[in-house]
Amino acid sequence: MAKKLYIRTFGCQMNVYDSERMAALLAHHGYERTDRPEDADLVILNTCHIREKAAEKVYSEIGRLARLREVRRRHGGEMLLAVAGCVAQAEGELVAERAPAVDIVVGPQAYHRLPELLARRARAQGAVIDTDFPPESKFDELPRDVTASGPSAFLTIQEGCDKFCTFCVVPYTRGAESSRPAAEVLAEARRLVATGAREIVLLGQNVNAWHGEGPDGRSWNLARLIRALAEIEGLRRIRYTTSHPNDMDAELIRAHGEVDVLMPWLHLPVQSGSDRVLAAMNRRYTADDYRRIVDALRTARPDIALSSDFIVGFPGEEEADHEATLRLVEEIGFAQAYSFKYSPRPGTPGSVMPRQVPEAVKQRRLEELQALLEAQQRAFNAATVGRTVPVLFERPGRHPGQLVGRSPWMQAVVVEDAAVGIGDLAPVAITAYHAHSLGGRIVRPH
Repeated sequence: MAKKLYIRTFGCQMNVYDSERMAALLAHHGYERTDRPEDADLVILNTCHIREKAAEKVYSEIGRLARLREVRRRHGGEMLLAVAGCVAQAEGELVAERAPAVDIVVGPQAYHRLPELLARRARAQGAVIDTDFPPESKFDELPRDVTASGPSAFLTIQEGCDKFCTFCVVPYTRGAESSRPAAEVLAEARRLVATGAREIVLLGQNVNAWHGEGPDGRSWNLARLIRALAEIEGLRRIRYTTSHPNDMDAELIRAHGEVDVLMPWLHLPVQSGSDRVLAAMNRRYTADDYRRIVDALRTARPDIALSSDFIVGFPGEEEADHEATLRLVEEIGFAQAYSFKYSPRPGTPGSVMPRQVPEAVKQRRLEELQALLEAQQRAFNAATVGRTVPVLFERPGRHPGQLVGRSPWMQAVVVEDAAVGIGDLAPVAITAYHAHSLGGRIVRPH
């Protein structure tokens, strides 16, 4: 009988991709996935360490799983518990000390060694820990028979970060920037399309910093890779995330205007509208630099919609800095955004900076920013009503007969129509908007 594997993923899309690759790797060693942790022989928590709350959720989940394991043991079963991802990398042995129920701790650059770690755990008591940055690329060791799990597929092309923003743990948990070779990326993309993907989302901590070796032996940039991907027959949409403003070069901006399958949607984190705060964050651009990039993008692709990230209450942030962020948001206009209160992460420069902002002040500033961002999102969605847009259908809706897809601008679109199915790309007349979705009907040719 196959052993059962349950994976719970926390955090970013790169963790989603890593979870899929771990499942594919372990399938070669007799594990099949289950949606029920209580049935699992192996549970993997693929974790995020960006904010304190995210890390604490992991420890809470470990406690719940430890109780499930005891129930399973009473019925003659066994359950191994592994913590993977960025909490594993950042806290290492502390995970095993704080949560003795954990059997395996493995960082995001070492999960290709999971079969070996499982074998080591079977031979010895106590947690097995691997948080090294191995010399071999994990992508060289993972199975090649990757398949698409739906019409939209993630594809990691770049990992790590050399930016060292003072609030961020990524350089310490994911390591230095590295790029996969173009031929490897293109081969994986072709496999994904051959197994049902119609959209590919390129992933990286700084995805637009990708510079991989091309098939011609020369270094390619992201724009060149996108143009090569666009030639894959059957690939209807390309997206990429997450970008850094300093890596938005002219060639990539031109690609937005020239490559039809590159969707008019860009997630471009700015974090703050204050030059003083941006300097303290070590972002290495100014608010006006960001404005110029946006102007160039909108010149190249007038219908492009922008998403962003914001941190409020960074150490030393004054009311004038907060007001500068609100002004930037008002000037640019975002279709969607993520905003958070600053959360000190151990080991980062920001965590020991003076003039930490009081929690109540952070909360009030966050509420003001989110009110503005949510109003912009509602206005963007409202402006879509009355238009006919292409929608790629990805999954069933919450109610019978519903399907949910995405517009080119990442809006969730809900329709009720038995004539279309998951994986179809169809024109939809948008008839209604809601807080986080649109409603519409399929447009059929006369």
